[in-house]
Amino acid sequence: MIYKIQDIEQLRNILQTNKNLNDAELIKTVSEIINNVRLRGDDALLEYTKKFDSVELEKIEVSQSEIDDANSSVSSEFKQMFQRVIANIENYQKLILPKSWLTIDETGSKLGELITPLDKVGLYIPAGTAPLISTIAMSAAPAYIAGVKNIYMCVPPAKNGKVNPYILAAAKMAKVSKIFKVGGAQAIAAFAIGTATIPKVDKIIGPGNIYVTIAKKLVYGEVNIDMIAGPSEILILADDTAQPEFVIADLLSQAEHDILASAYLVTANAALAEYVKNNIYKKAQSLSRFKIMEKSLADNFKIFLVDNLEFAIDIVNEIAPEHLEICVSSSEAVLKKIKNAGAIFIGNWTPEAVGDYYAGPSHILPTCGTAKFYSPVSSETFIKRTSIIEYSKQKFLQAADDIIMLAKLEELTAHSLSAEIRKN
Repeated sequence: MIYKIQDIEQLRNILQTNKNLNDAELIKTVSEIINNVRLRGDDALLEYTKKFDSVELEKIEVSQSEIDDANSSVSSEFKQMFQRVIANIENYQKLILPKSWLTIDETGSKLGELITPLDKVGLYIPAGTAPLISTIAMSAAPAYIAGVKNIYMCVPPAKNGKVNPYILAAAKMAKVSKIFKVGGAQAIAAFAIGTATIPKVDKIIGPGNIYVTIAKKLVYGEVNIDMIAGPSEILILADDTAQPEFVIADLLSQAEHDILASAYLVTANAALAEYVKNNIYKKAQSLSRFKIMEKSLADNFKIFLVDNLEFAIDIVNEIAPEHLEICVSSSEAVLKKIKNAGAIFIGNWTPEAVGDYYAGPSHILPTCGTAKFYSPVSSETFIKRTSIIEYSKQKFLQAADDIIMLAKLEELTAHSLSAEIRKN
């Protein structure tokens, strides 16, 4: 469980990668689901809901009366709390939302960029091992701030054919347009293809199990997606200023998500490493999701003991964790050297849960090392950029010879002609 790491190659040999995304049988299964939805639409969705969720539905869309009943049944304390969560997210997302811009030079020529929101987005909200109420806010609020008019949501129904009332109330508060009782790969297929009930969307957002992830990968191109994500993970970078009990609690907050979730501690403090190793299972036993945590810890919990902080930072950048907690005395200096992480939480008083639930950045983050090239979901996820170019005659004539030369080198004579005809 404690690994004394000397070099990055040793680290790579220890870490397990998510190979399931390339599993031929899983890909075949998900492909069949997608093709069935393509051919049979709503009938296929109803069939899969009966097969996978053990529910016979009459209607796929959640009715307004169901939403109203759910909204009436939840407490005012919940509504007040969730409004604060949404407000935090909206305030943060407004700050990072890009705006259209235009520059004009001395010739009157213009260059710029038009920022427009997507028209329709599909949010996938898991409800298997836990109802992810917070994910509604973390996906719908950025979409709303971006200006998306049609925000649709798929969520698996419970065994009674209903959707958790807190999920429905949260969706109403987060301004979701329509809600559908569909889960799994079939929900992703419906969003990508469109059925009689579920509209085809421009982009699909949200986490899910391996079937959902493979489905997103397979439909990418027909529709845009947020990212290809894998199991959730946390890495805590800690020195002797870290609080051992805080470290244990935060590692467990990730391990309880999923038996595939990973929890890493990287430290040069041997005493801290031993304490966490000897006490994390004891703490886990007192918590409600111990069975999940037990499996997650057994398979994916690792403590990396290093000689110095510099090498610890190298490990962080190699793993590129979804969640990175920096619990060291020199946190500002360390932060400047972090290149790869989905979200960074600094100091003993910033547990991952602050980001998961409350601060404002979305908790839909790149996983499995993909923070090396993916970014978190944000209001920018829900917009598209269009280049704007307007040349004056003077500006065009200044550039014409360069354009003609490049066109001829590429042997694209019509491109060349389009410039020559204006020059002559």
